[in-house]
Amino acid sequence: MENEIFRSNTGLSGLENAVSRVKNEIAKVIVGQHEMIEMLIAAILADGHVLIEGVPGTAKTLTAKLTARCLDVHFSRIQFTPDLMPSDLLGTSVFNPQSASFQFRQGPVFSNMVLIDEINRSPAKTQAALFEVMEEKQVTMDGKTYFMSEPFMVIATQNPIEHEGTYRLPEAQMDRFLFKIEVPYPSLNEEVNILEFANEGKTIHYDHVITPVLNANDIISFRKQVEQLHIEQPVMEYIAKLVQATRNDPAVYLGASPRASVAVLRSSKAIAAMHGRDFVTPDDVHRVLKSVLCHRIILTPEREMEGVTLEEVIEQIVKKTEVPR
Repeated sequence: MENEIFRSNTGLSGLENAVSRVKNEIAKVIVGQHEMIEMLIAAILADGHVLIEGVPGTAKTLTAKLTARCLDVHFSRIQFTPDLMPSDLLGTSVFNPQSASFQFRQGPVFSNMVLIDEINRSPAKTQAALFEVMEEKQVTMDGKTYFMSEPFMVIATQNPIEHEGTYRLPEAQMDRFLFKIEVPYPSLNEEVNILEFANEGKTIHYDHVITPVLNANDIISFRKQVEQLHIEQPVMEYIAKLVQATRNDPAVYLGASPRASVAVLRSSKAIAAMHGRDFVTPDDVHRVLKSVLCHRIILTPEREMEGVTLEEVIEQIVKKTEVPR
């Protein structure tokens, strides 16, 4: 009874219900991968971009496509290749003989949700074309600025194992992603379920089983709700201390930027809202910390040679930082 009263008082029941419906729709095709789905939804609510990293065949692209399918918004997919040019991404000016003038023809990045497959397969010139649009949600071409329609979100995938024919993403590009989601292999039971789904043809004909849940106005409205969530000053100071600790840790060569602090704040609000709470707790911060920090900090060469992982460093930082009460 208390739980029901609490949920009605927060005014987040609509958001919580929508999140549950999106998860149910994706579960019609995807087996497991609850972490990836949870973080994708949190990124949508927090107005951030996502980098999904995993070996081939772990449903990275499919999950991103299904998430877009659950949203009644414009979707475009861009396959990054070594010969892809910035104009193939952003668009180009085309001469119109009737008006005797150049007209800008928008590229595929002009969409609400953009899926970039194998983002590390294009060289630095093409990757740099994403800097402005991901940070400022605008494209400047020939001295004129074109603004993206809301909502705007980039979901990118990459393979961490293959190196031939790939180009490492620069730190400035990585920092523009709210989350980096690492996709593991499925468990034995999940893999059996995957085989059952494949046998029934669900992964092939998913267009017929997925129903859109949210439209653009819904997403914009939910994002405003998330922004208005309450966060106590001690929790904000806790976030700042955690991020500051990455810059002072002897195992870390490059610490997280202030953009990381803002990312933790926004995404922890999204997690709280997804669970029906109108306030942020330290547990919400812990829930998103790894996904926010793991692509933003770089270990020293000595620690890498010793086999120390980023996850271990982040866990140690959390243990050493006092949790607010």
